[in-house]
Amino acid sequence: MKKILKYTIAVVLMAFSAASCESFLDVDSKSAFDPNDVFSSYDLAEGSVLGIAEVFAETNSYRGRFLSWSGLNSDIEWYNTYKPTDEKYQIAGYSLLPNNGQLNLSNGPFPSMYTGIERANLIIENLRNLEGLKDKADMAYLLGEALTLRALLYYDVTKTWGDVPARFSSVDGSTIYVAKSSRDVIFKQILADLDEAIPYLPYPGATALTSRTDRINKVFAEGLYARIALLASGYAIRPDDGMIGTGDLGTVRLSNDPDLQKSVLYPKALEYLRDAIRSKSASLEDFETMWRNQSNLNNLTAGPGYESLYVIPFSAGRGRWNYTFAVRSEKSSYAGGAAVTRGGDAGPVPTMWFNYDPADTRRDITCVNWRWNADDEQELAGIQRWYFGKYRFEWMLGNNKYVGGNDDGVKPVVMRYADVLLMAAEIANELGYLTEAKEYFLPVRERAFKGNEEMAQEYVAAITGKDEMFNAIVDERAFEFCGEMLRKTDLIRWNLLKTKMDEAIADMKALRSLSGKYANVNGLDGDVYVQMDNDKVVVYGFSGENTTPKGDWTKKAGYFTKVQDSKGADTGLYDDLVEHGLYNADPIQHMFWPMFIDTMTNSQGAIKNDYGYDSI
Repeated sequence: MKKILKYTIAVVLMAFSAASCESFLDVDSKSAFDPNDVFSSYDLAEGSVLGIAEVFAETNSYRGRFLSWSGLNSDIEWYNTYKPTDEKYQIAGYSLLPNNGQLNLSNGPFPSMYTGIERANLIIENLRNLEGLKDKADMAYLLGEALTLRALLYYDVTKTWGDVPARFSSVDGSTIYVAKSSRDVIFKQILADLDEAIPYLPYPGATALTSRTDRINKVFAEGLYARIALLASGYAIRPDDGMIGTGDLGTVRLSNDPDLQKSVLYPKALEYLRDAIRSKSASLEDFETMWRNQSNLNNLTAGPGYESLYVIPFSAGRGRWNYTFAVRSEKSSYAGGAAVTRGGDAGPVPTMWFNYDPADTRRDITCVNWRWNADDEQELAGIQRWYFGKYRFEWMLGNNKYVGGNDDGVKPVVMRYADVLLMAAEIANELGYLTEAKEYFLPVRERAFKGNEEMAQEYVAAITGKDEMFNAIVDERAFEFCGEMLRKTDLIRWNLLKTKMDEAIADMKALRSLSGKYANVNGLDGDVYVQMDNDKVVVYGFSGENTTPKGDWTKKAGYFTKVQDSKGADTGLYDDLVEHGLYNADPIQHMFWPMFIDTMTNSQGAIKNDYGYDSI
């Protein structure tokens, strides 16, 4: 009840935020509350900070729109239905338009994010003015939390839209309508904000609040600094300097800002990551156990021995993560009872499972080629339709069981310790510290090869140069984070987006014809044989077996080799799916979402599109 009261207070206190839930440009009247009273009380101030995170749960914000689509498509993840006229496919397939019915909403992700930003602006201004703040650890923590949440919101906005309005003070009558700013202005401010915030934040597990993954801690903030530094110093499509908001097509390039070069940002980012690692306040967990526990809605523990650093703080009755991404349920009881069909809107690309080493324990957790049917039995889904096995309704047990409806309560992981290690490896490698990079890389690889750790050790020991280490990191991030929607942003900043997606398309063609690196996948002329084993499906024929198995197996004839046209069976890697499933427009030109018509209309013409999108 106390937490509910805090959220209620937060909503009331934020009523005078200029960024309303209807539109971030609609200005509400000032609240009758005196900010001095609010921010001199810890409980009221904390309630206000919790109000920033409230925007995550709004119906068409992170809950039902942003998290569902912002990371698709990449070379390892895709929307599981190819239909050019489907507005959901258009979002994932880089053919998104400013009038898209899923996102052109007055309460969509963009205005909702600016609601949170405006709330954070107000809180930060008032907490910074609090007398004796640095001597009040609890209030200083709230300022650090507000600064970090604002940085997270701006990170998500810029990675999705590119250049956007920069608002770092609460709106007044003279600043209602503002044009887009260079994202570089935003990057520099939120990095400075994190510099300010990090000393205020305890390590995971050090306090009651930082022992929870739904509250901000120091290691997450340090990791977020590194994540932003990687984005800011990386490649992306950018209008020419001075041409933002003019309709400029842009070119893929690095920032020209001297403050955002790798040589400037990486040393500090690495120091933060080194501190996070030295603190031993987070660690890698067993891979399967971690993902099973993630489906436990009450599993919010952070600190030594735990991997998750921060999760989207959905309540038990909010959020649509498993609803969208879990292993598909076709009217099975594992999705809330009879006649419930949920999950599987997106999944790994069909080649992903085959790219893992067979000894990699992440493979069968991450890539699932079966679904639940109405008889609560597993059935093969078709070679082109894979699901993210990290997310499963059947892992939601007891009081956490999904019981139907549009929300499941699963709290998506924003960052975990494996990302801290791999970011540290990438940055150390770029700075010329190969030995140090290998030290950070190795634990992730060893965890993946549980029971075969010597294979991981030999793999890392064989890496002898910077380019080789970089390529290993590119691959490792694919294997480690498939289904966590980090890949698209990684590929953009590496300038590998279309290159890697084209490689995935070529791989799908090779898989379909059992040629190239997939020539030895099947020795059975495209047939596979299946057995069901509790919550797993055992498939004979995926790994190059060349004899007919003995025992109780079900034959699936021509599983690999069927080629269907656009009207073909659901099990085929048909031509249109392979050619256009990943993208149906230029992914380089459309790596960012457009500004939507509702946003541009409400800006009174201040906000316009670039990158070749129309401006109303």
